[in-house]
Amino acid sequence: MSAVERPLVYVVDDDDAFRDSLRWLLESSGYRVEAYESAERFLDGYRADAGECLVLDVRMHGKTGLELQQELRRRAVNLPVVFVTGHGDVPMAVHALKNGAFDFIEKPFNDEALLALIAKAIEARAAAQSEDARRQSTAAKLASLTAREREIMDRVIAGKRNKVIADELGISVKTVEIHRGRVMEKMGADSLAALMHMVGTRGGAS
Repeated sequence: MSAVERPLVYVVDDDDAFRDSLRWLLESSGYRVEAYESAERFLDGYRADAGECLVLDVRMHGKTGLELQQELRRRAVNLPVVFVTGHGDVPMAVHALKNGAFDFIEKPFNDEALLALIAKAIEARAAAQSEDARRQSTAAKLASLTAREREIMDRVIAGKRNKVIADELGISVKTVEIHRGRVMEKMGADSLAALMHMVGTRGGAS
């Protein structure tokens, strides 16, 4: 796997020794790492199109880990955050979870436990991105339908027969069949079940 293909993990911690140790652990486990000593430095260096996970200390000088998390949410940055916390900071970490953090791990921790958390966070992010791409693709396909095709599609996924649809819309069954075929083609669905899965069964495409 090339350096570009290896997942990029950000590390933000103001403890130099811990940060260096974590960098070594992650790099030796196959990750690319960008490490920062403060939230402010991270925000200066972060690129919106890069990074799969952020390992973040709860307590730091300057902007805290929680404040950085809030800033990332404000910027709509969908980067899974794994918080590293000391024993006394567990309540803060729980608060971070409620605000959308992926998980937290308490110091001192087992290296394998942290690596497992990071792997799960990256996997979850990839799944979320795949789902977002699917939704965007479906939205584009729906936008390509004509108003009549949308009317017919809504009725088809509601389980109505062609004859019923024809009567409701005042058109022939043959016309319904033609539009229905176009809907299936434009949506890239090879069955009614596939179409229903694609757009959902509640309210159709409305």
